[in-house]
Amino acid sequence: MSNNEKAASSATPRHTIALVDDDRNILTSVSIGLQAEGFTTRVYADGASALKACLENPPDLAIFDIKMPRMDGLELLQRLREKSALPVIFLTSKDEEPDEALGLAMGADDYITKPFSQRLLVARIRAILRRVEVARADAAEPAQDDTPTPDLVHRGRLSMDPARHEVRWDDRPVSLTVTEFLILETLAQRPGVIKSRNQLMDCAYNDDTYVDDRTIDSHIKRLRRKFRQVDPTFSAIETLYGAGYSFSEGG
Repeated sequence: MSNNEKAASSATPRHTIALVDDDRNILTSVSIGLQAEGFTTRVYADGASALKACLENPPDLAIFDIKMPRMDGLELLQRLREKSALPVIFLTSKDEEPDEALGLAMGADDYITKPFSQRLLVARIRAILRRVEVARADAAEPAQDDTPTPDLVHRGRLSMDPARHEVRWDDRPVSLTVTEFLILETLAQRPGVIKSRNQLMDCAYNDDTYVDDRTIDSHIKRLRRKFRQVDPTFSAIETLYGAGYSFSEGG
């Protein structure tokens, strides 16, 4: 095993977490903490080496700092998203909040502000991994004649297949992260019905995970941007200021 990978032996498979930060103290402390919780960790001190490793040998989840040499966390996420839907959590400092919002808009699944609680970090990691595992299990499980499968969602020009985690607009594929898929599915299930930010948080995050309004707003912006790459006239996700969001079949 290389010096860049730290793992404790175990009889059961462990989730692998990639940690990317130019602060060696944070890398060491977070890595030790995650290993104590049963994770395997790989550590990288810059974005360039992390990108290569995450594409060639993907971990189960990655945690990126934003301010780093050679390639910062925002560029790293942007380049990763060109080829991978790997779940990503951003670690940000309070004075990096604009970057934090941009990172969520670019496709990060979550963010945590420094200084942070190790317990909170572990809770966020586990919440995201649970969502990913459910999505993968649904897609991999063969259909049985007597076993109901998740209903396909058809709303106007939108179609969603929860079992395969597939989304199409005008029969053209749209690639979404797990969090984005869950938010869109919640909106599309009842067209025209306004869903508050709290309701969308409940559908996309576990009870042990706290997120604020800005997180949901950033995911909505990302959803709109992805659909407008397929259809520049996309307007199916509507905003009612002060109340929340709704899905329009005519959008």
